[in-house]
Amino acid sequence: MAITANSPSGERSSASVFYDPRVRGAFYQALTIVVLAGLCWFVVTNTVDNLHALNRSFGFGFLEGRAGFNLGQALIPYSSDSTNIDALLVGLLNTLLISVVGIFAATIVGFLIGIGRLSSNWLIAKLSQTYVEIFRNIPPLLVIFFWYSGVLVLLPQARDAVHLPFSSFLSNRGLAFPKPIFGQGMWAVGIALLIAIGAAFFVARWAHKRQAVTGQQFHTIWAAVGILIGLPLLIFFATGMPLSFDYPIAGKFNLTGGAVVGPEFIALLLALSLYTATYIAEIVRAGIRGVPKGQSEAAGALGLRASAITRLIVIPQAMRIIIPPLTSQYLNLIKNSSLAIAIGYADIVAVGGVILNQSGRAVEVVIIWMVIYLVLSIITSLFMNWFNAKMALVER
Repeated sequence: MAITANSPSGERSSASVFYDPRVRGAFYQALTIVVLAGLCWFVVTNTVDNLHALNRSFGFGFLEGRAGFNLGQALIPYSSDSTNIDALLVGLLNTLLISVVGIFAATIVGFLIGIGRLSSNWLIAKLSQTYVEIFRNIPPLLVIFFWYSGVLVLLPQARDAVHLPFSSFLSNRGLAFPKPIFGQGMWAVGIALLIAIGAAFFVARWAHKRQAVTGQQFHTIWAAVGILIGLPLLIFFATGMPLSFDYPIAGKFNLTGGAVVGPEFIALLLALSLYTATYIAEIVRAGIRGVPKGQSEAAGALGLRASAITRLIVIPQAMRIIIPPLTSQYLNLIKNSSLAIAIGYADIVAVGGVILNQSGRAVEVVIIWMVIYLVLSIITSLFMNWFNAKMALVER
């Protein structure tokens, strides 16, 4: 009798434990971890077995070996006698350069086009829409080929280069411009610039707090410009102007002197920035549309002009909608920079590909690629998440 009476209670207890959401959640999480661990174990063991079958070892000692190849663009001293790790560092810096400059250019163009699509001027709105529809529907690789093979190649040769302002020349070999040469004491100007940036930041924070307390505005833009230009310029003259330039000179057959930005970088920058700008423009347009129309109407009733309404009322509120999807476009631009290998730009993928072909270390090079792009993506995401948190509305 006791056993019979207790059986239903035991069954109900087991059933209640099985249907407990916390127990089921822990079970499925543990199962997922086991499956992922098994998958990783399978990949690692399969790779090790294949390396043993090919009589190859695993290691990164090849990075200390001589590179044996030259690179078209290097931001640090490099030659064919440098090591493979130096070559990868050059490729990493080139990837960072095209990514940072491309993000800034794409952001500026995207905001202008996104605002232009909402313009009351029919011509500006239609031109912005045409731009978006054209570049958005073309693969980025074809856009790169368009600028590299369809535009830059058609530029005149170096001896017939187009003379631009500031002693610059544009030809099918790239953009040549004066190369700055820093003398003794230039380090003081750099320190003064850092101090000026910090001072401009504190002035902006002070003006924001002052306006929140008193309601009085302070024109921080002109103050920041004065600090950022005035202080470094003062130190520059005080140290005897320790800056000179090496100007490019047009010869009969080539350009000598100065610094040169190759056509590969220009084509890649134009392609990635203009392509990504189409998606940023749509994000900006959606963010502005997400701001209630009553905000603009109320600002207009107070007598603000359309430009002031857009700059002071609409854009600050739209940024809270724009920033999260904007992060994805920045990540896409960083990853799309790997298409540079198609036109010979020395990014991390192109440099790693040459090392892979010379050393045969495919697994190691692929791991380096994955780790670098993973770190760059995580850093970008963390920064954008911080910026998004700073722009978020705080409930009182």
